[in-house]
Amino acid sequence: MYEENVMVDLSRAPFNLSPDAIAWVETTLSSLSLDEKLGQLFINLDTSFDESYLDSVVSEHKVGGIRFMGAASSVVQAHIRYAQSKAKVPLLVASNPEMGGAGSISDGTLVTSHLGAGSSPDPDDAYRLGYVGGRETAAIGCNWAFAPIVDIHRNWRNTVIGTRSFGDNADIVIERAKRYFDGLSESGSAAAMKHFPGDGIDERDQHVVTTYNTLGHDEWNDSYGRVYRELIEYGVQSIMIGHIGAPELSRHFRPEMTDAEVKPATLAPELLQDLLRGELGFNGLIITDASMMVGFTQALPRRDAVPAAIAAGCDMFLFFRDPAKDRAYLRAGIENGVVTEERLNEALLRVLGLKASLGLHETPRDELVPPVDALEVIGSDEHRAIAASVSDRAVTLVKDTANTLPLTPQSHPRIRLYGITGQSDFTGTDPSGYLDIAKQELERAGFEVHVFKNALQRAAEGEEGVYFHTVMADEASGDYAEKYDAALVFANVAGFAQEATVRIHWSTPMAAEIPWYVTEVPTVLVSLNQPNHLIDVPMVKTLVHAYTPSRESIRAAVEKITGASEFTGTFNENVWCGATWGTRL
Repeated sequence: MYEENVMVDLSRAPFNLSPDAIAWVETTLSSLSLDEKLGQLFINLDTSFDESYLDSVVSEHKVGGIRFMGAASSVVQAHIRYAQSKAKVPLLVASNPEMGGAGSISDGTLVTSHLGAGSSPDPDDAYRLGYVGGRETAAIGCNWAFAPIVDIHRNWRNTVIGTRSFGDNADIVIERAKRYFDGLSESGSAAAMKHFPGDGIDERDQHVVTTYNTLGHDEWNDSYGRVYRELIEYGVQSIMIGHIGAPELSRHFRPEMTDAEVKPATLAPELLQDLLRGELGFNGLIITDASMMVGFTQALPRRDAVPAAIAAGCDMFLFFRDPAKDRAYLRAGIENGVVTEERLNEALLRVLGLKASLGLHETPRDELVPPVDALEVIGSDEHRAIAASVSDRAVTLVKDTANTLPLTPQSHPRIRLYGITGQSDFTGTDPSGYLDIAKQELERAGFEVHVFKNALQRAAEGEEGVYFHTVMADEASGDYAEKYDAALVFANVAGFAQEATVRIHWSTPMAAEIPWYVTEVPTVLVSLNQPNHLIDVPMVKTLVHAYTPSRESIRAAVEKITGASEFTGTFNENVWCGATWGTRL
């Protein structure tokens, strides 16, 4: 029988379990073997939809939950249904509905980004974002969302949360995160806000390097701490811990700590136990961010890091590197006393408690995943209409210092259309599909559209003797303004987890798509992703932020550029890229 830790009170928020539900937790815990207990602390990243693969994940590794790679909703739903049918204890099934259903499933609705919802004048657009994301992921069988993101985008150079934060101050983050949580909760899913102790101070990406929140205890409490206090009080059930160190916070609790001893929060008991459990009073479940991220792996050898994360205060471990080895590392940590029996059972109480709070313990096994017809909500007309209305409110005019707008088919009929494309991110989404949509929407508005092709694209189409000098000579001809009446540049520079920062990368040296033509014709740049492009294109006098590369966002941007509707979105100071001279001109 486990030794109950008095710190875990399943009867109070965020679990709020009845005596019967608490009895199920206790009975289930006492029935688990050590192997089953170990498995409950892991979330597996399912990289295959093969049933034999799932058999090993659920039956052999006995995991507490799964997260899947993106695919069509029908494929994912069948996958989750099979996994739940094989699990001894019902599974937590996680998703990343940061932008709606998109990202979790290939046919999901892309509503907007967190930044788009934070830039809308209507706080309820954050609710609508959570509502669509929750409904679409619940339809496939998910019950746990790794959202909302409650980081504060204070450093304009930070691009890992550049579009994944509601804004640059605690007030907007608190307001919009609560509304997102309200919308998500309508689906019955639990939320995991992220990334404690808070991203947005460092400019780097913890996928590739440990990053740091360097605020002192008082300043952190007035900003990030206030966000976490308010959302904890609001009822958020779980918190994802970033591989983010906090030197001043750690030393506040451990004054003797040296620089070399500062660890990312996932390995820092002073941040998880003294701060998060102690000062902030969080009673819910704590989960690590993905454990393959270099921000975690550079800190300790894997054999030490796995048990150290649980010992530090994490209740669940996100993703195996090698299932058998990671479970063996945790078992060794228990055997050698790094993870005490009390700490193990405390974590298990919270894992099982979260499952019970979702009603998984009393739901018939064949009803844990909705029927196939539930998929009709995904990409539905209702959700597309929500995406369109949110985009209409969110699209923002950052600057128009040359009074370029409106551009209409009557005043500027011939458009030269350029695309600035970043790399595909780890979801594998085509980063260049937006340009066809932009062409279609401009033609729909009545423009004659001429799409620019760079040297690499022209060579790929079989053109011989083409390189960047010849393309520049062709493009920068003396009759440019006689051929085109205006230039529109759509930038979809996305991606993280491969580099510490993300900026515009031109196709070639002195590429012909760089806005040299701003002195020739009126030029408008539309960002479909990052908010910091003025650092690279300060010469552009008109900048529109549309936030996402969806048809709804692009259509709304075109309608506002032509004057068919008004801009209502707002922006924060990050768009000016700090004190960089020239961005406001």
